[in-house]
Amino acid sequence: MYNEKVSDVFFDLDHTLWDFEKNSALTFERILKANQVDVDLNDFLEIYIPINLAYWKLYRDEKVTKSELRYQRLKKVFDKLKYGVSDDTIDQLAIDYIENLSTFNHLFPNAIEVLEYLKPKYKLHIITNGFHEVQERKLKNAHIRDFFDQVVNSEMAGVKKPNPLIFELALEKAKTTSEKAVMIGDSLEADILGAKAVGLQTLHFNAHNEPDHEICQMIHDLGEIKSYL
Repeated sequence: MYNEKVSDVFFDLDHTLWDFEKNSALTFERILKANQVDVDLNDFLEIYIPINLAYWKLYRDEKVTKSELRYQRLKKVFDKLKYGVSDDTIDQLAIDYIENLSTFNHLFPNAIEVLEYLKPKYKLHIITNGFHEVQERKLKNAHIRDFFDQVVNSEMAGVKKPNPLIFELALEKAKTTSEKAVMIGDSLEADILGAKAVGLQTLHFNAHNEPDHEICQMIHDLGEIKSYL
């Protein structure tokens, strides 16, 4: 259990509440077909998933821009597949991906149930490195926007998790303090270590089958949150 002073619970969105891999796969299935890109979806995703995670890390670390992230993660996959595709097609796929991604709204099991359980007891918020326009659409289309008071994104903060400034901005907007807050997220680096550095309590949702650690409590199903809060 977390201390009795906890009044605010902050969630990451992608890979924590919103099932990014499932929704992303459905998006690629639609847009590759629409753009007549004839590659096997499973082969594509097997290469894309680790490349995408690696590029998000580069983006967090300010080593690539938003436009480089969107272009390069696709370019690298087609290069590895040895599939010839024009820059125009890659640019169109990048646009179509963002346009279509939030039309798929699969959440992780027990996401709604746990939000309904927490909402009467705590103020709930989101801290995300995702892009503002996309994240708002995801929240609304998945019918979970109303659970959250504050939605703080990296474009608003000018920095990305794990930078302490985004957590400090979120605490300020939520009108709370780190001693009264818990952060729940999937990324050990961005969510857990980032939040701990600012003094928040943390709960690691292990969406990527990472090894056990002693940094904080770890859960494998969102329903387990009820045991801690």
